[in-house]
This record gives sequence, C-alpha cells and structure tokens, in this order.
Amino acid sequence: MSRFRPFPALLCLFACVLLCPSSHAAQSGKPNFVVIFCDDLGWGDLSCYGHPTISTPNLDRMADEGTRMTQFYVAAPVCTPSRSALMTGRYPVRTGMCGKRRVLFPNSIGGLQASEHTVAEVLQSNGYATGMVGKWHLGHLPEYLPTQHGFDSYYGIPYSNDMDNVAPKEMRRTVFEDPDYHHFNVPLLSGSGDDVKQIERPVNQNTITRRYTEKATEYIRDNKDKSFFLYLAHSLPHVPLFRDKPFEGHSRAGLYGDVIEEIDWSVGQVLDTLRELNLDKETLVVFTSDNGPWLSFGDQGGSAGPLRNGKGTTFEGGQRVPGIFWMPGTIPAGVISRELASTLDMLPTFAAMSGTPLPENVVLDGYDISKTLIDGEPSPRHAMFFYRDTRLMAVRYGRYKAHFLTQDSYVPGSNVVNTHDPPLLFDLELDISEKRDVAAAHPEVISDIQRIVADHKANMVMAESQCDRK
Repeated sequence: MSRFRPFPALLCLFACVLLCPSSHAAQSGKPNFVVIFCDDLGWGDLSCYGHPTISTPNLDRMADEGTRMTQFYVAAPVCTPSRSALMTGRYPVRTGMCGKRRVLFPNSIGGLQASEHTVAEVLQSNGYATGMVGKWHLGHLPEYLPTQHGFDSYYGIPYSNDMDNVAPKEMRRTVFEDPDYHHFNVPLLSGSGDDVKQIERPVNQNTITRRYTEKATEYIRDNKDKSFFLYLAHSLPHVPLFRDKPFEGHSRAGLYGDVIEEIDWSVGQVLDTLRELNLDKETLVVFTSDNGPWLSFGDQGGSAGPLRNGKGTTFEGGQRVPGIFWMPGTIPAGVISRELASTLDMLPTFAAMSGTPLPENVVLDGYDISKTLIDGEPSPRHAMFFYRDTRLMAVRYGRYKAHFLTQDSYVPGSNVVNTHDPPLLFDLELDISEKRDVAAAHPEVISDIQRIVADHKANMVMAESQCDRK
C-alpha cells in the first residue's frame, strides 16, 4: 500500500505556519515601543531600587527579565521641560520648553512648536501606529495637543493634576493631605486628529490610574497587527495623591505607597497583555519618571534613596531616575547597567531599532544606546548638562559632576542661587550622595569640564521660552 508523502516544499510550508512568528512586528522587523512615564517618582521608590516597604513585584520582575539602569537621567528636574526632552531628544533650552515659570500652566499660551520633531512623528513616518494615554503637559491649547505632534489618538489630562485648584484659599495646603478630586478642576480629554474633546471635568482622579491602564491595554489589543508606539504617561505620584478602592491601605508605606503599588499593578497589566498577545519578544518597554520626588511633601513626596535632594533641583535626586528596559530575547535579562544614559536617548534609539531615518537638519542631544542595551557595549553618552530654567547649573562628565550654580526648590529660601567658583566637584562613583567636594584634588577634571561646557555653549541656540508666554 502506498503512503502519502508530502512534498518537501509542503513540509516547509507547514513548518513556517507552525514555527514562524506571524505578528506584524516580526514580519516587518520593526519592534513595538511602549514608554511608561511616571510623574515625580523618585530613584528610591521601587523595591528593585532598594525601597524597603513599597512592594513592586511587577516592576521587579520587569527588571529581572530585562535591564535596570542605575545612572539614567532626565534632562530637567520638573515636568514640562523633562517631557519635551523625552519627546524631541533635545535639551529644553533648544525647544523653548523651559523658562522662569519652569512649567506650563492653565493660563499659558505657549507649547511645543510645530517645527519640533517628536518620537511619535519620527516613528509615524515609518508606518507606526502611535497612541498616547496620560499626562501631556506640553501645551493644552488645540494646536499643541499630542494629536498635533504625531499621535493618532489621545486620552488623558493636558497638565499636572494639582492645577486648576479650586479649593477655598484656607484649604489650599491642607487639601493635599486629604485630597478630594473635586478641588482640582482638571479636564480629561479624548479624541484623534483635530477632534479632541473634553469628556470629564473635573476628572475623577481616584480612578485615573485604572482608566489609563484600561485604555493602554485596549490600545495594544487594537493595534496588535501593526507596529505601534504607545506613550503611557501616568499623572501620579505627583501630589495630590489618589488611588482606586482596591489599593486603599494596600501598602505598608501609606498613601504614597498605595499609589506606587497601583502603578506597579498597571505595569503588570501592560506586560501581561503583551505576553498574552505574543508581543512580548517584539516590544521594547521602557519604564521611567519625569524627575525626582517632591520632597517638600514629606511622606507624600517619595524617596530619592541615597541621592541628594529631589524634584526641582539639579542635584542627583532631581534628575537621576529609575530606568528599566524590557524586551525578552533582545534586552538581556537580569542586567544591572551602570552606563550613563538619558531620556534624551530614546528618540535616536527607537529610530535605530526600527530602521527609521532621523529628521534632517535637526540638532539632537540624544544618542543611540541600542548597542548598550542589547550587546552591553559602553554607552556613547559621556556627559549630561543640567539646566534649571535656561541656566546651566551643573555638568556630569564621566564619573564626575561639577556644580557651577546650586539652588534648592519648594522650600523657604529656595530663591537663593549659590555661585561656585571653582565649581563644586563630586566623584559620583564614590560619593553618590554628593557630600564630599573634591575640586581641590582634581583641577584637571575641572579644566576638562570647562572645555566641554565651552563647546556646548558654542553650539547651543536657545529658543524663545514657551513657558513664560501667558
């Protein structure tokens, strides 16, 4: 009796059907990208970064399955300029997204200019679907919203969750201690293209993290057959603090801990959705924060761990933040990277990984760190320039950091600017807390830093401040 023997070509076809990845990302060679961006979360707020009582099992697992960076920086110590740097790969002084007012407010008339190129626009030019969920803070007027800067859709709040404070004057400070979302008349926007509308005001901030999460996972499901970029920008743990019912009393670290643990739950939902859809090996997920903790709010302000100071300052606690990178099979698991990197590097890195051309005739301050993340090569970044408003305050160069100007934030006397000549110099490899000035012992380092500062200033063209327009 003869037996059926499939042709070799048919066997190959069966093998391909059974074994070959079928997702769009795998077929196109273009990975998906998800950036999860917190607001005011400190370097020491996660258990994988050493917090003793806040439990973050999903972020811990993300770090175990990926790379945790310990020297990861944002480009500014407050919201608006930091977010602009993430989006454009450019220092905020180049884009005008900084100024004496520091951030944009509900009465601001400025915003991210149409001439700037965002990560979303760059990836969109290569066929990516692009969606944003969460806090924008780069301009609340129609011409500045995310859908005018490369995002196909938007769901979120346009600025910080403490703005539009309508509480009685005598309650303005205490309202943060026992917050009621009705005291903050913040709008929730939703839509696409030119059709972005207010759908709720004031937004119920008790449920905002859950709803952001639902929208984010819905976006992933809706775009599973495309290459996509999702920007999930949580509006917490910026004060006032809110959490959903299931997270009340969830943490040993009080209200602040509850908020962080709900964000950790949210991260788990995103990663689980990617695993469920078999997109985990085709999606780079980045978790970080826009700046350090708002320390003047005490127990509600988070922790910078061993780092000096926090939000609003150019000390390490203001701009060194958690940075976790996850892409199983591409990003090595269980790596603690001590290489220097920044949110400025996201745009060129995503462009390189997706084979997307960078915008022409645009000065970028970011570097492609894909080989650092994937192959463990040394970072191409050797320096960070720390600006407060439009003033260059400090410079990180290699293991050293020089402070030319120092200033506190959000505490009595924080209007005092201290000038240092010679600059304060700290060896961050030995002194992460910036306690021991070693300038006298290293004049050659100061000379090198002064040289790179001169080169930096010679090539810096500052834009008109958008934050100061009102």
